[in-house]
Amino acid sequence: MIGGNPQPSNPGLPGSLSQSLFGSVLPGAPTSSGAGAPPPLPPSRPALTPPNPLTTPLPLGNTQPGFRSYTQQADLYAELFGVANKPRLDVPTSSHKPQSRLKQANAPAPTSPRNLKDSGLSVSQVCDLILKQLYLHGNLMGVEIARNARLPFNVIDECLRFLKEDHCLEVSSGDVIGRVSYRFSLTETGRTRAREAFDFCRYVGPAPVPLEQYVEQCRRQAVTGINCTQDALLEAFEDLIIAPTLLDELGPAVCSGKSIFLYGPPGNGKSRIAKGLGRFLNQHGGEIYVPYAIHSENSIITIFDPSLHQTTDEEELRMLLGDANQTETQTDIGRLLHENHADMRWRRVRRPVVVTGGELTLDMLDLRFNKQSNFYTGPLQLKANSGVFMIDDFGRQIVSPKDLLNRWILPLEERIDYVTLATGKKFPVPFELLIIFSTNLEPAHLVDDAFLRRIRHKVKIDTPSRELFTEIFSLSCEQKNIAFEPRAVEFLFHNYYNVGRLPRSSDPRDLLEIIQAICRFRNQRMVLTQELMAEATHRFFSKL
Repeated sequence: MIGGNPQPSNPGLPGSLSQSLFGSVLPGAPTSSGAGAPPPLPPSRPALTPPNPLTTPLPLGNTQPGFRSYTQQADLYAELFGVANKPRLDVPTSSHKPQSRLKQANAPAPTSPRNLKDSGLSVSQVCDLILKQLYLHGNLMGVEIARNARLPFNVIDECLRFLKEDHCLEVSSGDVIGRVSYRFSLTETGRTRAREAFDFCRYVGPAPVPLEQYVEQCRRQAVTGINCTQDALLEAFEDLIIAPTLLDELGPAVCSGKSIFLYGPPGNGKSRIAKGLGRFLNQHGGEIYVPYAIHSENSIITIFDPSLHQTTDEEELRMLLGDANQTETQTDIGRLLHENHADMRWRRVRRPVVVTGGELTLDMLDLRFNKQSNFYTGPLQLKANSGVFMIDDFGRQIVSPKDLLNRWILPLEERIDYVTLATGKKFPVPFELLIIFSTNLEPAHLVDDAFLRRIRHKVKIDTPSRELFTEIFSLSCEQKNIAFEPRAVEFLFHNYYNVGRLPRSSDPRDLLEIIQAICRFRNQRMVLTQELMAEATHRFFSKL
């Protein structure tokens, strides 16, 4: 159940070292050879060790090719946003040849606007952006204004003419190419207008995208119906050991794109499994498009966040925009004039993964308004659209579970969220994301039946079996460059797990880290002796 099936190494050890392996009895441990005592161990380990059933990887079973589902969003989209339903575009995945990396359909790119109407912006909105740019930079060429606004020049050309006729702009230089090569600067009237624009909103950057276009793009790149296969999931969990039965539960949950509730006793990998699902969406979910900002109700909301969105379009941007530090050439100018490229107000990114823990509050789930700048920053779930939103340690947040669940009952049901402006006005935004709750608390104490009904997939991450625990211990040894010793597992089960303590998937990692620290302090070789295991378990399992 390891991604790539690495086999644990078990080299023979020198006689002087092998004789010390579990050769003595832990004080207080049973010493008789009767029932309940571990089998007697030879004084040294033979050079060739027969295969141990505890260290043999469990079979993965037959890998079934993933199936694709073509989904349509609820009619509520059309009612709220006036957007017609369209089927999601997918590229068929080859099923006759196994793939180590799942081929996923990338979201279709937003098309570049051909004119001001296609951009979804008004003349006054574009004019304000131009005035604020020139107020900050002093003077700019027409091509530089278009590049900063991420719009084709013919979209802003109409606004440049309007501002010049309104005596807000003047041309300081230019050549025969036309207004795209003119150098513009503000007049006194233009500076007054620019200050007024700054007082209204201090946003200066790529032109925003209208909410309607954002909604349409979110629908085209929704997580619902993503292709998912067992091989691709195994690759996302390559640093973990996952039972096939657990993969059989996680795979359909990812394919559905609905919410997932991971629960069970602590220390068994719920958080790492949730992050593995996020890694799967990020690496295998295809590329999507995120706008720098959107506008609605005459307000601007920033969406693109470099700390959350991993871009994949740097080369295309360099080709389209050229180098801002070099003199513009006619070729550079031509790039901003053609229309057969993606809308530069959007960035192509991998599907985002947003992880929150105990710091989550209700304020983080609503728009954040900056009173000095007069524009908004999008909440976490808006930045996570078309990706994964993970709530780790659910039930331990600053906000109470009841308040958080009440906040999200409607979004989980209808895939629509409502955000509130500073004026008190609310408007709907898409809630197209795979949300994962992870908790080690008792679910019945956190949520009621009404909320659980809206969470489609409940997956229990339970304590590992002895066979699975042995594989986890073997992999942990391999990751830490320690020779695996099966009798270390026998020691743990005989002295702890068989007498009342439940094994945890995190125990091998934690115990080996303690052993590493002891060996570094004593400047001795890393070998799993009974003395080291006894000392590490005494420290780790001590009762407080």
